[in-house]
Amino acid sequence: MNHTNSPAKMPSPATRWLVLLFVSLAMFGNYYIYDALWPVVDLLRNDLGFSYAQIGQLSTAYNIAALLVLLAGGYIIDRFGTRTAITVFAIVCMAAAALRAAFPYFETMLAGQILLGLGAEPLIVAATATLAKWFRGRELSFAFGINLSISRLGSASADLSTSFASPLYVNWQDPLWLATAVAGISVTAAILYWITERRVEQGYVLGKADETEKLDWKSIYKFSASYWYIVALCVVFYATVFPFRSFAIDYFQEAHNLSREAAGMLSSMLPIAAIIATPLFGLWVDRVGRRSLFMAAGSLVMLPLFLMVTYLPPGPMIAIGIPGLGSELVPLSLFVVILMLGGVFSLIPAVMWPSVAYIVSDNRIGSAYALMTFCQQLGWAVVPPIVGWLNDTYQAGAENVAGYAPGMWFYTGLAATGLFFSFKLWQSERGPNAHGLETITAKSQS
Repeated sequence: MNHTNSPAKMPSPATRWLVLLFVSLAMFGNYYIYDALWPVVDLLRNDLGFSYAQIGQLSTAYNIAALLVLLAGGYIIDRFGTRTAITVFAIVCMAAAALRAAFPYFETMLAGQILLGLGAEPLIVAATATLAKWFRGRELSFAFGINLSISRLGSASADLSTSFASPLYVNWQDPLWLATAVAGISVTAAILYWITERRVEQGYVLGKADETEKLDWKSIYKFSASYWYIVALCVVFYATVFPFRSFAIDYFQEAHNLSREAAGMLSSMLPIAAIIATPLFGLWVDRVGRRSLFMAAGSLVMLPLFLMVTYLPPGPMIAIGIPGLGSELVPLSLFVVILMLGGVFSLIPAVMWPSVAYIVSDNRIGSAYALMTFCQQLGWAVVPPIVGWLNDTYQAGAENVAGYAPGMWFYTGLAATGLFFSFKLWQSERGPNAHGLETITAKSQS
C-alpha cells in the first residue's frame, strides 16, 4: 500500500516533554556556570590577589561578548538549526567553564568569561526557538515557564553550592571545576536533544522554529515614548540587580560577617523567589491590568532597599533553610530586605517584558525585543567595574565595612532613575497616546 500521500504523524506528548527536559537541563547548566563565579569572589581576592575592579571586569566581559552575539543577530542559529546550535553552544560554555578553572591568571579568567558570553546568550536564543518549534499551538506558555524555572534553578544551585559542596570551598578552583562538571551535564542533555530530534524528524512533523530576533537599527525611530521608557527601566533595573548579585555573597560575608554557607543561601532567595512568584505576578497582572502602575510600584519598593541593607541595624538572627541542605542563621533585617528585593525581581520582569507586545506592532516585535536586550546588556556591562572601583577606592572589606556604602548609594541612584522612568511610563499610559497597559486584561481580550 502506498503511504506517500498520507499525513505525517505528530510527535507524541511524551517526546515533547522529553525535549523540554533536555533543553531545560542544558539551560540549567548554562545559568549555573555563569553564577558559579560569584561564590568564590573572596577566594579570588585572597588567593589570587584580584581587586574588586577586576571582579567587575570579569562580569563586564560576559556582557561585551553577549553584545557581539546580539549584533550577529542570530544568523548562526538560523543557518545551522536549533539542535546543532544548542549542542555547539553548550560545548562552548563547557570550554569556558574549564578555562576559568584551569589557570590562576586574571587574563585566562577574563578569556573564559568572554567565551562564556559567546556561548551562553545564543544558547538561550536557540532554546527559545526550540520550544517554539516543539510546543507551538499546544502548551507553549507553560513550556516556557517550566524552562525558565529550571534555568533559574541553576542560578539558585550555584549559590547553594556553598552548602551542598562546602568542602570544595577551601580554594577558588574546586568550585569552578564543579561548574565544569555541571556544564558536562548541559552538554549531555544537548546531545540527547540532538539525537531525539534527529530521530523524530525521520517520521514525524515538527513545527517551524521562529526566525531568531534580529536587531533592525532602522526601527529605532519608529518606537513610541512608552517603549523607550520600558527600555530605560529595563536597563537600570538589570544594571542594578544583576551586578548586586555578582557581589552579594562576598558583601554578605565581609560586611555582615555571615558564613559562606549563610551568604549563599541568602543570595539564593532572589532566583528562588523568581521561580515561585514571577508566574503568579504574571497571572495577577493579566487579570487586573495596571501594568505601568505595577512597574512603578516595584521601582518604588526597590528604591530604599540598598540603603536598608547598609544602614539598618541587623536585628535578631533567624534561621533560614532549604530542605535537604539544613539551615543557616542570618540577620532578620537582611533577610526581609532580600525577600523584598526578590519580590521586585519577580514583579518587574513579569510585567515589563510582556508589556512590549502591547505597545509594538507585530511586524516590529522582533526588533523591539532585540533592541531592548541589546540595551539591557550594555547597561549591565557598565555597572560592575564602577562598583568594583568604588569598593577598591574606599577600601571596602571586613575591616572597613563603611567602604561598601558608596557602591550601595550608586545602586540607589540607579534605582531612583528606574523609578523616574517607570513614573514617566505610568504618566504616558494614562494620557491620550496610551497603549492599554493600564486597561487591557485577559478578560477584556477574551
